[in-house]
Amino acid sequence: MSKKLRVFLANLGRHTRTFPLVTPPVGLLALAAYLREKLPVDVQIVNQRLENCEVDEVIRRARDFNADVVGFSCFTTSSHYLPDAVDQAREALPNALIMVGGPHASSAKAHVLKECNAHVVVPGEGELTVTAVLQRYLDGTRAFDDIPGLIWRNDSGEITINPGLIPQIDDLDSLPMPAWDLIDLPAYWKKQSIAPVYRRRYASLVSSRGCPYQCIWCHKIFRKAIRTHSPQRVADEIEWLMKTYRINDFEFLDDNFNFYPKRVLELHDEIKKRGLMTRICFPTGLRSDLLTHEVIDALVDLGMFQASFALETASPRLQKYTCKNLNIAKLMEAGSYASSKRVYCNIFCMLGFPTETEEEIRLTIDTACASPFHTASFYTVTPFPGTPLYDIVAQTHPEKLSRLRYNDMDFSGMQVNLTDLPDEKLFGYQRQAMRKFYSSPRRIWRLLRAHPQPWMLPAYVPIFTYRATKGLFSKSPIHSPHGVKEPQETN
Repeated sequence: MSKKLRVFLANLGRHTRTFPLVTPPVGLLALAAYLREKLPVDVQIVNQRLENCEVDEVIRRARDFNADVVGFSCFTTSSHYLPDAVDQAREALPNALIMVGGPHASSAKAHVLKECNAHVVVPGEGELTVTAVLQRYLDGTRAFDDIPGLIWRNDSGEITINPGLIPQIDDLDSLPMPAWDLIDLPAYWKKQSIAPVYRRRYASLVSSRGCPYQCIWCHKIFRKAIRTHSPQRVADEIEWLMKTYRINDFEFLDDNFNFYPKRVLELHDEIKKRGLMTRICFPTGLRSDLLTHEVIDALVDLGMFQASFALETASPRLQKYTCKNLNIAKLMEAGSYASSKRVYCNIFCMLGFPTETEEEIRLTIDTACASPFHTASFYTVTPFPGTPLYDIVAQTHPEKLSRLRYNDMDFSGMQVNLTDLPDEKLFGYQRQAMRKFYSSPRRIWRLLRAHPQPWMLPAYVPIFTYRATKGLFSKSPIHSPHGVKEPQETN
């Protein structure tokens, strides 16, 4: 095949009023940049979540692009779009190679090929493996048996799982800059990003991959090591984005941005040395008990205006059971200090762990309500395929998995109860947590004073109402008859 390979990459999923988050597909942008550097390819990216279009429209774009390769990425909560998307792609482009990667592929692995009629599944980091697959395809073959960790369907339709692990890139600085030119970044400024701020000029950054902690609910897309971009490389991308898009607002989506405090301080010094005036936020990726005053001061000096702190549970027993092993006192102290620096702070809590008692649920709620944080999220503990939590529930309560539905849900709306408590009791506590946390006039005043966009707070009313009334108006408050079959591991 002498022509350029036409590669169409799509991020599947929809956004709703109760789960409105839309963010640039940074994983696909990184993959596209690497493919363009290593192979003769033209790449097009479509984010269904941004446009909220039907699957038919995604496939129409692939057909109009005359794609040789179609790659789909999605979270497990959007994986129900995969079968239809793959079937339509096969019909519209019968000669194309259909691949699936991203979080759900990394989670469900070989089960993806039972869910849909794709040719190839890439579980884990995509750059090296997808490049190897496309090189074989360019060479005129669809025999992929020598690519470690790949899952694929041979000419007879049989599913093959290659031995070995998907290879990872050790030196992240060797990767090219994400292919920002392949998306309309300003279109994302009109949507709700992961950070609780509407309609702002920003870009999402991932400055590291992986996390060394062993929390049982977490996936292992990048395994459990952590690799980082150097401070210079992160500053390079920030500076390039500032000059290209005239923005200064960045949200970091790392799993564990501050695991190396020295790197944070060096990044601060590098950005200041270049005279860059930034605003930054951390909606997902800070390990709060590693935050020292020195690190917080450095981030505040870089313009940190929002940060999320993951408590999950206030129960010492459950901290050990879940392998989170968080120092709760340090989290509270870091949150108090960051709040005193006028950082808008959110706390993440999870309710409904296996074996969790009413006393432990109340302890988590009371700890959050007594905390210095401006907002709180009380999520439902949800077992995703490929996690130790999923395996625990599969052994102890398999009937709960058979009724669990992931479709288009956020983690607060998951209708699953892994405890031994009655359903109404667990979800009653979840509703109570929302009401109790936000019933304090002092907290509401602090929230209004600290929020980066207080005039936009009414936009959150549908989400708050949804979470505060969860299960009250459902005939079947827990499960849908739509089942989830046994898969296995999520970017």
